[in-house]
Formats: sequence, C-alpha cells, structure tokens
Amino acid sequence: MEVFYMIVFGSLAAIVAALELSKSSKDRINTSSAFNAFKNNYLLVYSLMMAGDWLQGPYVYYLYSTYGFGKGEIGQLFIAGFGSSMLFGTIVGSLADKQGRKRACVTYCITYILSCITKHSPEYKVLMLGRILGGISTSLLFSAFESWLVAEHNKRGFDQQWLSVTFSKAIFLGNGLIAIVSGLSGNLLVDTLGLGPVAPFDASACILAIGMAIIMSSWTENFGDPSENKDLLTQFKGAAIAIAADEKIALLGAIQSLFEGSMYTFVFLWTPALSSNDEEIPHGFIFATFMLASMLGSSFASRLLARSSPRVESYLQIVFLISAASLLLPFITNFLGSPSGEKGGSISVSGRLQLIGFCTFEACVGIFWPSIMKMRSLYIPEEARSTIMNFFRIPLNIFVCVVLYNVKAFPIAIMLGMCSIFLFVASLLQWRLMVISESQKPRSEDWSALKEKRTEEEPLNI
Repeated sequence: MEVFYMIVFGSLAAIVAALELSKSSKDRINTSSAFNAFKNNYLLVYSLMMAGDWLQGPYVYYLYSTYGFGKGEIGQLFIAGFGSSMLFGTIVGSLADKQGRKRACVTYCITYILSCITKHSPEYKVLMLGRILGGISTSLLFSAFESWLVAEHNKRGFDQQWLSVTFSKAIFLGNGLIAIVSGLSGNLLVDTLGLGPVAPFDASACILAIGMAIIMSSWTENFGDPSENKDLLTQFKGAAIAIAADEKIALLGAIQSLFEGSMYTFVFLWTPALSSNDEEIPHGFIFATFMLASMLGSSFASRLLARSSPRVESYLQIVFLISAASLLLPFITNFLGSPSGEKGGSISVSGRLQLIGFCTFEACVGIFWPSIMKMRSLYIPEEARSTIMNFFRIPLNIFVCVVLYNVKAFPIAIMLGMCSIFLFVASLLQWRLMVISESQKPRSEDWSALKEKRTEEEPLNI
C-alpha cells in the first residue's frame, strides 16, 4: 500500500486526537449523573445497531456476485431495498408514533435479523425478500431510535441543549469508530479467518440480538400521538398538513433529501471515481479513512453545538458550500485533463486530489448528522415525529433509485457535479431556514396553535 494513504489516514487521526484532547470547558456541556446514565445506555444500543448495519455494508455486493448474479440483477436488488424504504417507510413511521417507538426499535432488530438470515440462500427471490426487509429496517433505524431518544429525553425533564451531547457522541461512535471497527472485523471474518462472505451477516444478527435484549430490558415505551381514534391514514394526513403548514419543516425535509441524496450517490461512485483507469486502490483502508474523516467532523460539531453561537442554522450553510466544492473536484480535474494513472497501476495525481476532497466531504457528513438531528428536535412536532422523518426519506429514495437505474448513462464527474449543485441549493435553503427561524416563534407553539385552529374549524366543515 502506498505511503500516500498512510499519510492521509495518519493526518486525520492526529487532527481527531488533537480536537478531542484540546476541548476546553467552553466546548463541553455540564450535565447530571442521571443524564449521563441515560445517554450511555442509548449510546450502547445505538452503537450496537450501527455495528449490525456497518458489518453488512461492505459485503452485500460481494455476496451477490459470489452467488453468480450480474450487475443488472444486483442493481435490481439494491433498487428493491431503496424502493422498499420509500414505500413502507412512512407506514412504519406512523406505526412507530402510534404503537410505540420502543416496539419499533425492537421491530428493526427482528426485520434486520431476518434479512441477514436470507443471505444464506442463493435464490434470487429469497435475496429479494431480504432486500425488502432491509429497506424497512433502514427506515426504522433512521427514525424510530431518534424519535424514542427525543421523546424520552424530554419526558425525563433533561435540558434541551443536552440533546446535542447525545447526538454528537452517537455520530462520533456509531458513524465513525464503530464503522472502522466493523470494517476491520468483517475483513477478519471473511479474509483472515476464511469464513466466507456470509460471516459478517451472521455476526450482525448476533449483535442485533444483543442490542434487542438491552432495549427490551432497559427502555421504557413512549409514543407520538397515542389517540385510539386515529388510524394510519389520519396520522399520514396530519403529518402532511404539518409539513405544508410550516415552511421550516418543509425546508428541513428538502435540505435533508438534497444532502443525503448526494451522500448516497457518493457512496456508489467514490470507487470508480478514484480508480477510473482500473488503478489499484485499497478499498477497505480508504473506507476506514473516510470514517475517520467523519469522526473528525462529528468531533468538530460537538464543539459547535456546545456553544450558543454560531447557531446550527448558520454554520450549516458553510458546511453545504464546502461539501459542494469537494464533490466538484472530479469535474474540475476531468475538465483540466489531469493525467490518469497507468491502467492497473497506482492511484493517479487527480485521484489523490479527489481523495482529499472526498475526505473533506466525509468530514462535512460528520458535522451534518448531529446538526440535522438537533434541528429536527427543534422543528418537528412530537406528535408525528417518526412519520414526518420518513416523509423526508421519500424524495431521497426516489433520487437514489433513479441514480442506480441510470448509473451508466452519465460520466461519474457529471453525476458528482450534479450532486455539487444540489448541495449548493441546500445551502440556499438553509439560509432561508435561518431567516425564518429568527423571525418566528418556537416550533412547539406553532404546532399547538395549528392544532387549535384545526379543532375550531372541524365543526364548521361538518
């Protein structure tokens, strides 16, 4: 492996260590022992859930290929996963709000374990069922756990600002350290121990089972709107009304879809972008480097969220602009005609520049996650939190499905350039959100006023 990769990894590791060790009292939030116990319990569960997810990621495509499926069939399986998340996401979100977030988290564990079990079969239909279950699980992972956390945090009377501590730590651990450890563990199971490509999925199922046991034994149940007279359709309509009635929520959903759509597109395209001429690159080590860059971002975000200034609505504009610039590098290097590396040789000069840019983008991802979680906790009404959060994922999943279907239709540089434009638009929308948030009253009051208005109008409509 080239020294260049070692230098990038070592530099990022040194910066992360320096950021963590140099935190002052201004960068930390003083909390209570009761909150710390609550936070640590959630972080343990969240880390186990993310470990179960990260263990599978690097080996899904590889497993399908060992079963003899071609790119077209594998692409269909991936589209099925995102399509499942799009179709069933809002339904499971509504069920989580009505039937309980703890139950939804347990359901996530069960469906993902079943998805792992299907990986033992080389039958296409069984694998398709696994992808559908995986899509449902993804919707629950990115809505039910956060919804449970926010509701339980508020129910226990903890300071609202303390949520930032949990969010930043969750991303630092779950999307950083755990991702690196999971990648190395998967490599150990598959390559070192020679247990085959199904081994990471079996390990994932075991970890998810442990996490489910902790949830069932230590978590209490909470709900969004537990009204018995509200069916799923009513909840669905209520969430849609909330989004349409409050521009802040609509903007938040658009921003999230634009950023996450660009992020998932990047996940599919970074490998061919760095090895456009079949250069030899250490995929596993580069993935670990990206996760280290994400840890750097989340560490920096914890400093920003610990202070009252700058506000999250303000600094995210800059984060989106930096993200846009970093994904524009492949287009620029392609336009300038930067010489590529030898076919099958080492990474090219343009590839090295792009790797640095991609690490910058991953650092922005590390800042984005805890920051968007913070904004969701402020702006999304508790009554329909999971439902609305999965509403946001509908355009995201549509976008990713379109990209997967047309991945060969456009050059990689063009597709990443398109993502750069989306991120620039996200920055503009973030500016609009900041302007509105400074001129309007808190979200909870707006939602209560909206409910009162609807209650007064309902008799008239009858």
